[in-house]
Amino acid sequence: MALLQRPTRPPSVAPAGPRKVPGLALAAGGVAFAWCVHLLLPAVPMLTVAVVLGIVVAHLPFARPLVRGAARPGLTFAGKRLMRVGIVLLGLKLSLDDVLGIGWATVAMVLVVVAATFFGTWWLGRKMGLPGDQPLLIATGYSICGASAIGAVAEATDSDERDTATSVALVTLCGTLAIAVLPLLHGPLGLSDPEFGRWVGASVHDVGQVVATAQTAGPGALGEAVLVKLMRVALLAPLVAAVALSVRKRRKQSSAAAGQKRPPIVPLFVVGFLAMVALRSTGWLPTGALDLAQHAQELLLAAALFGLGSAVHLPSLTRTGGRVAGLGLCAWVVVAGVSYGGVLLTTG
Repeated sequence: MALLQRPTRPPSVAPAGPRKVPGLALAAGGVAFAWCVHLLLPAVPMLTVAVVLGIVVAHLPFARPLVRGAARPGLTFAGKRLMRVGIVLLGLKLSLDDVLGIGWATVAMVLVVVAATFFGTWWLGRKMGLPGDQPLLIATGYSICGASAIGAVAEATDSDERDTATSVALVTLCGTLAIAVLPLLHGPLGLSDPEFGRWVGASVHDVGQVVATAQTAGPGALGEAVLVKLMRVALLAPLVAAVALSVRKRRKQSSAAAGQKRPPIVPLFVVGFLAMVALRSTGWLPTGALDLAQHAQELLLAAALFGLGSAVHLPSLTRTGGRVAGLGLCAWVVVAGVSYGGVLLTTG
């Protein structure tokens, strides 16, 4: 009887493109909502709203099946691929003239702040027993530029999506709190407006959060904050390259034994980031093109962060939630304290 059975056909696999449509459509809706919230409340960065909204949508009973099912491929695509394009466009925010214009003392201060925050947070996270790449990703987000830096390093290390999402959620939460807390410390800490701007630029994570925090002290503080923050952004490329080299070295033997391809020395999107910095430094791009690129970068990163936020599973955080929050608080104290001392030393 077995000979009379019709041969079975392999299950059909839907093309990759159409499988991403539901998730990308959901991400686009999330970006539109986040943009509307930002228009109504300009002090709230659009990227912050996008992350929080992604987390909320993932836990709504009527939306949860969609987020975990049909929309998952598109949301994952947004969290990875669109993040890469957004990071490349982030390079257009920075030029070599900006870096040289802030002075060598400030450059040294930023280097010390980034190094102390990165290595201190990474070491503490490992001592606290956080799983996977969470110590590395959280350290990156605090020391460089928040969720964008986390996404860049996660790509270089091929980190688990939940580790990436948890790190993004923590760094976004703390950066959002900085918008409310740091202006309250402006007077008690005895900082002038430009000094406050430099402190914000050296200690707050995301570029949008830096703008929202520093603008409370006026245009002078805002200008200083953005310059210092862009110096931190400039360190994204060497940090990602160093992490990629470390991962490549660590996986060298195992990859050779398994016949697998090793990760690239420098990820392609980091090369793109540096190319955009070089292009901006030429002065060839008109203001309109830079404004258009900035809007595109914000929309792409918002879609990516919505996708990452939708991967956060709050019940699973109960196992490490206390340790993650503890690490976030300690890292916040480190970056704020070291940057405060650096500002006093370089402006006194």
